[in-house]
Amino acid sequence: MRLLSTLLLLGLLLAGCNSQAMLVDKQAFEIKSFKTENGAVISPVKVGWEAYGELNADKSNVILITHFFSGTSHAAGKYSETDTAPGYWDAIIGPGKAIDTTKFYVISVDTLVNANVFDPNVITTGPATVNPATGKPYGLSFPVVTIGDFVEVQKALLDSLGINKLHAVIGGSMGSFQAIEWATRYPERVERLIPVIGSAYIDAWAAVRLERWAYPIKQDPAWRGGDYYQHGQPEQGLTTALAYIIQDAVYPTGFNMRYPAPNTDKAAHRDILASFSAWDQLMAHAKLRAELQDANHILYLVRASQLYRAGMGDNWQQALSRVQAKTLFLPASGDQLLLPEMAKASVEAMRAAGKQVEYAEIPGIWGHLDGVVGITAVADTIQTFLAKE
Repeated sequence: MRLLSTLLLLGLLLAGCNSQAMLVDKQAFEIKSFKTENGAVISPVKVGWEAYGELNADKSNVILITHFFSGTSHAAGKYSETDTAPGYWDAIIGPGKAIDTTKFYVISVDTLVNANVFDPNVITTGPATVNPATGKPYGLSFPVVTIGDFVEVQKALLDSLGINKLHAVIGGSMGSFQAIEWATRYPERVERLIPVIGSAYIDAWAAVRLERWAYPIKQDPAWRGGDYYQHGQPEQGLTTALAYIIQDAVYPTGFNMRYPAPNTDKAAHRDILASFSAWDQLMAHAKLRAELQDANHILYLVRASQLYRAGMGDNWQQALSRVQAKTLFLPASGDQLLLPEMAKASVEAMRAAGKQVEYAEIPGIWGHLDGVVGITAVADTIQTFLAKE
């Protein structure tokens, strides 16, 4: 079982959540021709989406959930009773929960270039998709896409449903970028904004940190310059990249609890080529995750994240001045990936622009991952914020 699934189950048990999860269906949405921010056209674009709760008569009770880097639209519920675990935020989305589906109609959408392209419950368009014009996977001919493009696809879906106003947009990590971009790009449509473990910008330090996720893939000879689909995945590069992603998402306290200490590896004391058990176990977890993911899709998600700044222009602080939504930033105290300092800088920029913004931290030992497995620690904060007039 993958590390995230294990920790999610643990989090649900610790939270005392009811095992009777909602049953949900994956739905499909298609745009016949989509123009990206850099002017390229993708025909068609397909994404999956899920919804929980009931849409009210005037369509004013909608909450959009935007997902994290390695996530999908499966935010809550189960596809069948036999599923091992529910969606990643099931602890806070559902009847009577912080995001109460007896009150709200909650929508979540698979992003473009979703990492989990080989998951049968994911619908996405990206480099692994067959290009109708050539009959072959796009590979690196697929255009660079941005967080703004993700938002535009979501907007097209909402427009098709006649939804013009969002009670709230809530997203974690890369989902926080999308949530902030929604409130910046379409301020009149977003009433409340909750970026979880997120930031309104990526700086040079964070962009280079993310490049470490891309590097092993591009250095693997089996990657073949992105043209590997007829030969098979660049398994070593993809697995190593995913190992780095897992490690960066976990604070040292939690990581050290999960993986063995170096002093237990006797071979490493005698052989310079001997591997550490912690690394071997981390790679084993990453290999399981790699079964559903695509190397090129990881590269495109890395680039979309590296390029993010609110408004996608030259001045993210100025772009935040367009936000009209009541805003609540929820970073994780131990986050070593999107540091709490980045959330604080985002809050300061909004306050400097005269915006109404609140700040609270998610406690825990898992760091960035606390935005998923530790989310119940701020459930009451979220529920209170959503009820504010």
